[in-house]
Amino acid sequence: MSHAQLLSPAQLAERLDQPDLRILDCRFALEDPTYGARSYAGEHIPGARFADLERDLSGPVHKGVTGRHPLPDPALLIERLRAWGIDNDSQVVLYDDGPGAFAARAWWLLAWLGKRDGVFLLDGGLNAWRAAGLPLTAELPAPTTGTFRGAPDVGLLVDAPQLLARLGDERLTLLDARALPRFRGEVEPLDPVAGHIPGARCAPFTENLGTDGRFLPAGELRARFAGLLGERPVEQLVAYCGSGVTACHNLFALSLAGYPLAPLYAGSWSEWLTDRSRPVATGD
Repeated sequence: MSHAQLLSPAQLAERLDQPDLRILDCRFALEDPTYGARSYAGEHIPGARFADLERDLSGPVHKGVTGRHPLPDPALLIERLRAWGIDNDSQVVLYDDGPGAFAARAWWLLAWLGKRDGVFLLDGGLNAWRAAGLPLTAELPAPTTGTFRGAPDVGLLVDAPQLLARLGDERLTLLDARALPRFRGEVEPLDPVAGHIPGARCAPFTENLGTDGRFLPAGELRARFAGLLGERPVEQLVAYCGSGVTACHNLFALSLAGYPLAPLYAGSWSEWLTDRSRPVATGD
């Protein structure tokens, strides 16, 4: 069964009064870290709480050791989930106002902690909600404390030494979610070195979406990833990106297409570069 689920704006609007519904607004902008909180304060979907990529959905950055968005401490994340009123049986809907990468990061973190049912991405995000003429508010939801319990699944993670040891394995499919110019090493707006991990295949996360900003049908996504996998086993697939965020979009799309949950190299390119002895490739 796929753990990736979508809700249309109309479907979410019908559920707003359900007592077990919890909505997380995951808006963020890399170039302006205060953008999400400001936007949420201005208006948001009724009942939504704000989840900040850097304060809530990531841990502290340690220069020269971590990537740009290391995973949060599981215990602290569980505290945040409870503070947002989330229980293990809550219905959780996640959205942002871009292509869904920040919402997908929250989805992956919930899956990592064991919550894999009742978690949805708002298809098309806040832009689709607005386009449908559905309500927005600046009113904050009443505080409520949840009882969520979870534990991290180590099987959903690959670290740099593990990945380095597997680079010569012909069964490995390493998917890089960044855009092709960054993958090729032609430009690098965020990290000190351009290029990609040797053997990786470029799988830009934005290609999981149609021109309307919504996810492609499951069959089209399956065809996309089948082409990237070739004859290699899906069990040997690992996803990464620049900092462990947009790779979650590919992992969501893979699950939406019917593939099993695959591991994430959470440190991704920005962590890979902290050890200059690790190999770097450019070009296709």
